Amino acid sequence: MLSSSFLVSREKLIGVRTVLLDIDQKTVLDKLPTADDAAFNSLAEGDAPTCHVGTRIDLLEQIYRWADDPRAEAIFWLNGMAGTGKSTISRTVARHFAARHRLGASFFFKRGDGDRGKVAKFFTTVASQLILAEPALGVQVKMALDSDPAVVRKTMKDQFEKLILEPLAEISRAELKTPSLVLVVDALDECERDDDVRLIISLFSRTKTLKSLPLRIFITSRPELPIRLGFNAIKSTYQDLVLHEIPEPVVEHDIGVYLEAELARIKDEYNNSVPEDRRLPANWPGPSKTKILIKMATPLFIFAATVCRSLMDRRCGNPDKQLGEIMEYQTRSQESQLDAAYLPVLNHLVSGLSGRKKDKLLEEFRRIVGSIVILESPLSTRSLARILRVSKDAVDDRLDLLQSVLSVPPSPDSPVRVLHLSFRDFLVDPEKRETNPFWVDEKRTHEDMAKNCLQIMREHLHTDICGLEWPGTPRVAVSLQKIHGALPPEVQYACLYWVHHLQEAKGLIRDGDQVHDFLRHHCLHWLEALSFIRRVSGSVALIRALHALLEVSCYCSNMQILYLTPLARGLSGNFKFFL
Repeated sequence: MLSSSFLVSREKLIGVRTVLLDIDQKTVLDKLPTADDAAFNSLAEGDAPTCHVGTRIDLLEQIYRWADDPRAEAIFWLNGMAGTGKSTISRTVARHFAARHRLGASFFFKRGDGDRGKVAKFFTTVASQLILAEPALGVQVKMALDSDPAVVRKTMKDQFEKLILEPLAEISRAELKTPSLVLVVDALDECERDDDVRLIISLFSRTKTLKSLPLRIFITSRPELPIRLGFNAIKSTYQDLVLHEIPEPVVEHDIGVYLEAELARIKDEYNNSVPEDRRLPANWPGPSKTKILIKMATPLFIFAATVCRSLMDRRCGNPDKQLGEIMEYQTRSQESQLDAAYLPVLNHLVSGLSGRKKDKLLEEFRRIVGSIVILESPLSTRSLARILRVSKDAVDDRLDLLQSVLSVPPSPDSPVRVLHLSFRDFLVDPEKRETNPFWVDEKRTHEDMAKNCLQIMREHLHTDICGLEWPGTPRVAVSLQKIHGALPPEVQYACLYWVHHLQEAKGLIRDGDQVHDFLRHHCLHWLEALSFIRRVSGSVALIRALHALLEVSCYCSNMQILYLTPLARGLSGNFKFFL
């Protein structure tokens, strides 16, 4: 029988070990850069829907069985075309395993949403979440960081091996809280570089060798070529399921369950808010209209979700009136499902207008909403108005009737986000140039945004922008309040992404143009601003991108000689001057 003193000593040892693990965990987490809002339960994703009760039952069971099967492949790839509900399934899977303390990490890629559209912080974000799920991993990752502090800035392969694969391989089973963990990676196709997508797939395939703590990696994406090539390269080491190949009656049933429940809720909420003489019938919208709507939606869950959001928006009229407008599209065989989902929403913007007023509104729409859908990182309405050089009222007016396709928060300082990538696809589709009155010229919009970014930087950037006076002041000694006061969000955005917009506009840089003038007068101011927002290390790639846009001529460009070539060489050394 164990003595009481032995038990007390053992409890003390456990307590000491727990404290040490907590210290290691905090130390490591402070060193790992993470992508904001990438997790399934982040502020940006937390209110997004999960699968409606009674839908996707067989599919979810198949995924859960795969995750629980010790002999299953390490990767499950769920692919499907735009709007088929992949992200909703991902959130449901993530929430399911989080409730059972088996979710290792989740990363929801989103194009045009800052770090969520890139791979730079992908593996460090995953590693930080794994440490929170299994604190014992903090010790192994700390050892990796101690031996190579720069690993967080090295290649994806180095980050994956040192921060994820090797720590998972070294941990002992006795230290673990759970026998296996699930990783959820949603919308991999929204990662901006094709080579990065293929490398992620290749690296994840190596987790099949893990013994102590097996990983089950659930990936969703559209079936685009780079992703298909990535999975073809790892052959027989993954399980897959194609959403748009699920039998249509199954999908139709699930969409029917969702629509019937949502339409009933919309009817009840509307009837509870209006006098009796305005209420909808008890069986609204009726079996016939419901059946038509289900047929129109199948197989796109995004159609059903967008329609329901639109019907709930009272600013566009009562639900029955709006439903009638949507029903008109059932007979238009030339219209796509996305047209039927989005055009009724957009048409409310120009309803009752004709001639000059309609043209003016469409131009404002393309300028404001077109900019929102091509942004590299979302901006608030206040910042968007400043960078576009329009009044905030003009931005608010254009967005007031678009809350079923855009996430427009009540605060003017919170970012506006596109609810689903298919809305962007719908607006910029080159095949709709002649048929969609709301069509956005993507190239021209990028060109305009590049000019806006240059203009706002010229107005704000100057020597010693944070008023430090003493040039030897380290950046870490400057308060965030001072930095954000000198560099508001729209200026930070311009500093980070003006080169990207210039590239997407496919323009060339010439001596004496706006870019040349900006670099002559503000190049060091720009680099100083990047250093204050911790992004100066990325300036090397930006300078090289600018160099590639120089107009080729029979003589060497003055700008090339005086600015870009030596600057790129100099910055590729170290950044101590800016740190």
